Amino acid sequence: MATGSDALLTPTLNKPSRLKELITEGKALPVPGAFNAICAKIIESVGFPAVYVSGAGLNNGVGGYPDIGMMTLPEMAKESGYIARAVNIPAIADADTGFGEAINVYRTVQEYEREGLSGIHIEDQVFPKRCGHVGGKQVIPAREMVQKIRAAVRARQNPDFLIIARVDSKAVHGFDDALERACQYMDAGADMIFPEAMETPDEFQHFAERLHRAHPQAYLLANMTEFGKTPMIPLQDFERFGYNMVIYPMTAFRIMMKSMEEAMSQLLSEGSQAGLLDKMTTRKALYELIHYESYESLDSSLATDYSSNQI
Repeated sequence: MATGSDALLTPTLNKPSRLKELITEGKALPVPGAFNAICAKIIESVGFPAVYVSGAGLNNGVGGYPDIGMMTLPEMAKESGYIARAVNIPAIADADTGFGEAINVYRTVQEYEREGLSGIHIEDQVFPKRCGHVGGKQVIPAREMVQKIRAAVRARQNPDFLIIARVDSKAVHGFDDALERACQYMDAGADMIFPEAMETPDEFQHFAERLHRAHPQAYLLANMTEFGKTPMIPLQDFERFGYNMVIYPMTAFRIMMKSMEEAMSQLLSEGSQAGLLDKMTTRKALYELIHYESYESLDSSLATDYSSNQI
């Protein structure tokens, strides 16, 4: 399953630069969401070009909270860092509303960049935020989000670190308001626009066409989550519409939940896991994925080096 060297033993340099190269190639990158490091390693091992750290995934899977901004900046950045450093592919993360006002966004960018992320998105919702695909959202004035974007751009050390502005106002004030906000966020220095909760393929297409008339250099991200306001749209369609990245934030998480629920029910009813073995990743495959032998080899060589230097 695993290929190449382990990212934790031989870290890849300048992943933000690699991500920038990928999104300028003209294809829509498929980017699944990870909720922990082993999930990210699986995503990398099957060949995806990048990984997304879902805010919902961390809140649900790490804290057991709903996706309403319950986890703090240090918690979210730390967990995102474990995921980003576990793989050689770039990782981008959901940074909710930036954890405060413009000055807080400044620190948010510093923390995520320090943890090894290649970019973050922040949204223009009122805090405490809500999942982008549920009702009852509220958004801050566009001028306040502009201040946050400017702070984010000023804070980053690597110019290739992606600043992604998520626009949540379509569900609140309509399509034209979302488009106008996107233009303002681009003017403030955002690299990529993330129009949340579009409801038809035509809306995605028209949003891209109109944004690119005003800002031809704008990158675009689409959220292909399940059970939300957006219908299932193929990656090829998003590429045709002009989107550079499509995230699948909770696909792995939801598959995990369903599979685990079924397996635990079977274990409880049968009193044995014997009937589940063919559904499991083997110990051998797990060790290959996490490069177990490489760690053993390193441990042995370090011990040998130490012993040979003793008098």
